[in-house]
Amino acid sequence: MTTDILRTRGRPRGFDPEEAVATAQRLFHERGYDAVSVADLTKALGINPPSFYAAFGSKAGLYARILDRYAETGAIPLMEILGVDRPLAVSLAEVLEQAARSYAADPTATGCLVLEGTRCNDPQARDAACGFHVAAQDVIRRAIAERYPQDADRLADFVCTTMAGLSASARHGQSLDRLLATARLAGMALKQALPA
Repeated sequence: MTTDILRTRGRPRGFDPEEAVATAQRLFHERGYDAVSVADLTKALGINPPSFYAAFGSKAGLYARILDRYAETGAIPLMEILGVDRPLAVSLAEVLEQAARSYAADPTATGCLVLEGTRCNDPQARDAACGFHVAAQDVIRRAIAERYPQDADRLADFVCTTMAGLSASARHGQSLDRLLATARLAGMALKQALPA
């Protein structure tokens, strides 16, 4: 007996692009952009390469969508934290502690997806990550400039550099307790620099 099996072309009927973005985000966060190949992505998403390119355009195109998703669902809520009516040093210290907690929250996907992406080899993906990073730096700088315009650049640089260090330390396996200790020490320095 012969059975003819009809194969349809394209993505599987059950393919959900948003679910695919979430799955790919996990891979990029766990391994880093450069360590994830298109073959890894198509295997994890259950699609073939032509379907991948039809859905996302490129690996960097998918990464840009992931960064958009991360900004909405996984990034530190800077405007929310910095918008609270309290001493700025307290808000900036909370940003750093939230960063420490966020970067260590998942032991298989440590650090900041954006910060880690700013060092990838693909220029298009790196530029996308740098765009998000610069936008976050600008939020912090503007929040400082509203109250301390003369100190905005140096204090924003201090906060952003501390966040980058926390992300890198989390990627290298530093514990949450140690990350929080660093964030709290930096918070103490901010309180010294910005008296209430």
